[in-house]
Amino acid sequence: MAVRNIRYYGDPVLRTPCDPIAEIDDSVRTLIQDLLDTTDMEGRAGVAAPQIGVGLRAFSWHIDGRTGYMINPVLEEVSGEPEEIDEGCLSVPGLWFKTKRYPYARARGIDLDGEEIVLEGEGLMAQMIQHECGHLDGTVFVDTLAKDERRAAMRQIRESDWF
Repeated sequence: MAVRNIRYYGDPVLRTPCDPIAEIDDSVRTLIQDLLDTTDMEGRAGVAAPQIGVGLRAFSWHIDGRTGYMINPVLEEVSGEPEEIDEGCLSVPGLWFKTKRYPYARARGIDLDGEEIVLEGEGLMAQMIQHECGHLDGTVFVDTLAKDERRAAMRQIRESDWF
């Protein structure tokens, strides 16, 4: 399996809602392993399939020494008062912006055996669940910023050396 290159903001795959995974086959097993390999690096909390160029509903995560994945996740609950937190994204490298996120999130999906799994948490786990589910819906976190903040973020993105 492999660590895959990350697609950057501006790539159309990041703006396209992902298709559900209809059948778990060898290509899906390879995708999940590639997601896990790509996430298992310092400073990476999660990677969604579109970030490695694949338009399917899956993501992997690595938080507090634990690693996992979810196929066909559905963000089923967020709660608490949204808080502004510093957030970054591998698809927007080197840039961090204040983003409103709920302090608790829960998603439901399946694993490679087709068994239902639930991923939930607070803090960084909640932030990651919301962030990665956003990617699967075709949203990059800068799209969620308030108008003036988004304008400033877009200016920084356009001035970056990777854009």
